[in-house]
Amino acid sequence: MTGTSEQRGQLLADINRVEQDLFTGPAWLRDLRRKAAELFAQLGLPNTRNEDWKYTDVAPIGRIRFSPGASTIPRLGFQDLESTTLTKAAFQRRLVFINGRYSAELSALPHPGGSVVAKSLAHALSDGDERVRNHLGHYAALDQGAFVALNAAMFRDGALIVIPAGEIVAEPIHMVFVSVPSDEPLISHPRNLLIAGKQCQAVFIEEYISVAPGVHFTNPVTELVVGEEAVVHHYKLQTESWDAFHIACIQAVQHRSSNLVSHNFVLGGALARNDIHTVLDAEGAECTLNGLFLAGGAQHFDNHTAIDHAKPNCLSRELYKGILSGRSRGVFNGKIIVRKDAQKTNALQSNKNLLLSEDAVINTKPQLEILADDVRCTHGATIGQLDAEALFYLRSRGITQAEARNLLTYAFANEILDRIHVEGLKENLERALFRRLTEVMGGNRL
Repeated sequence: MTGTSEQRGQLLADINRVEQDLFTGPAWLRDLRRKAAELFAQLGLPNTRNEDWKYTDVAPIGRIRFSPGASTIPRLGFQDLESTTLTKAAFQRRLVFINGRYSAELSALPHPGGSVVAKSLAHALSDGDERVRNHLGHYAALDQGAFVALNAAMFRDGALIVIPAGEIVAEPIHMVFVSVPSDEPLISHPRNLLIAGKQCQAVFIEEYISVAPGVHFTNPVTELVVGEEAVVHHYKLQTESWDAFHIACIQAVQHRSSNLVSHNFVLGGALARNDIHTVLDAEGAECTLNGLFLAGGAQHFDNHTAIDHAKPNCLSRELYKGILSGRSRGVFNGKIIVRKDAQKTNALQSNKNLLLSEDAVINTKPQLEILADDVRCTHGATIGQLDAEALFYLRSRGITQAEARNLLTYAFANEILDRIHVEGLKENLERALFRRLTEVMGGNRL
């Protein structure tokens, strides 16, 4: 389904008035942008008549005239990152982008002579890096949706990270995307390409933050290649302002005996949607998808996941948890696909949701699409409230109502938090979770 002409027109106007340098560069990139712009013009924004967007209305995005921002980026200090990021921006390897543009001043890249490549995607394109041509746009196909097409047409920069075969990278590589409010609503389209070579090990952290309140729209796309026998942990952290819009796509492809663990944490934004898809494209591949979101006030968080078992003898595990308060809305749509030849598939999916108010709503839809006959697949979803007896027990021990609710809510979230293995990140997420709980349950965002 297409969106209204008004919705389509606003963002088409953005494409038509961007600087011409977006449609320069190598022929293959110009062709990708042209096809993406044409497809977006055809599709427009999705609406609620589209099954995949049935519970998420993006019409407010289409009604806002966003600006791509100035060619110069606002100046920030390292202390601005330290006070805002969940990781405290302390990692030695980090790439920082402000309003979608690379900040060399705040970034800390590996030594140029080292084996690990971590650099601005725009710089890689200007250098003619063949790895970009060989991979960019090959996994997150344009027909995955209007926002992926819009990103391909409009992206200015992002991260290129390449981990060579056999490399074990102990320190996480941190990508920080900072939105700095302006006099007019800003839009950015980060594009990331992460390539993990054969038998390597790496941790990627992809974080989206706002340094102050204000309306902005972030539309990132990340393509992740997990090589044969590689082990990759990918963290996506989103704590943007209460006024922000965030529509993201992560598309991964896994090779033989690879292992991907995805962690998705959503705490910020007025409307946020994450599409996280992985294709287990060779025997022995394994993936784990972990997710946690906390919504309050009128926030709307939508998580769509897809695990595509394309080859036999693969394993997947998925656990997503949602916590909703106030008048917030949540959506979980998790699909497990087992192709005809993907025999001996083992897949388990679970979605658990906690409602902290009578007006909060969750729409959950776990799905199995099985075309093979020799498989073990299960899925399920639960929706509940805090245990009244547990609340009474805590209150009888002198704990206040608010503290008791926070403790029980944290216990619900802890199953996901315990799966974090990056030093310091779990503690910072715990603090952020309690801070959000205080906001949404203390009356500030109800």
